[in-house]
Amino acid sequence: MNFDDYRQLTFDRCDHGVLLITINRPEKYNAADEELHGELARVWVEVSADPDVRVAVITGAGKAFSAGGDLAMVERMAGDYERVSHMLNEMSALVYNIINCEKPIVSAINGVAVGAGTVAALLADVAIAAEDARIGDGHVKLGVAAGDHAAIIWPLLAGMAKARYYLLTGEMLTGAEAERVGMVAKALPRDQVLDEALRVADVLATGSQQAIRLTKRALNNWLRSAGPTFEQSAAYEMLTFLGPDVVEGYTAIREKREPKFPSAL
Repeated sequence: MNFDDYRQLTFDRCDHGVLLITINRPEKYNAADEELHGELARVWVEVSADPDVRVAVITGAGKAFSAGGDLAMVERMAGDYERVSHMLNEMSALVYNIINCEKPIVSAINGVAVGAGTVAALLADVAIAAEDARIGDGHVKLGVAAGDHAAIIWPLLAGMAKARYYLLTGEMLTGAEAERVGMVAKALPRDQVLDEALRVADVLATGSQQAIRLTKRALNNWLRSAGPTFEQSAAYEMLTFLGPDVVEGYTAIREKREPKFPSAL
């Protein structure tokens, strides 16, 4: 991997081929702008190809894992066909590059994980969350359909009833609740999350590499089989970026008030 090509992800090589990837935009709570979104999409191809990496661990710098999409990026996308088309392709790359990464991925969800950040958090092969982390998909509160990763993974992890509830309402759940409903593998006190993620990564890195990688490949066929559902949800999200509700959505967030969506008036 050429680490010099990345500006918003940092990398630390640990023992036994464990690579720690840190989303490093703490002043924005690691919210994803166009640059970070692009880096999150392509890094998994390089992780998969790097012969010195056996397992990747991803976490966030500071208090957050990733606080969703940067609001300025959302404003730039709204109504912009070219930007929306690019994001549709990149969104697909982000999801499938994680699914198809040959190496196991462990997420250390150290704080809030929303939107684009939740893609890496929940599509990781092993997700470990802080008990007080807040996890969610707030697309509907922004006025766009839930795309990114939600349709492909939330029903599989939590069941359809919980997926419908959280994705239709946009409500958040804590890391402790996420563990209870099966969204994450473990929930621990915040100061233990990264250490436990690195411990699990070390177990994976010192086990039978072919056996672990092929087990991952087989399990992820459940996600590949849901590919058409994901593609449709991604297209619907981008379609709603071209409508009027998203403008009211990001305006309401900026003004710290409840939105009054045109479609609901």
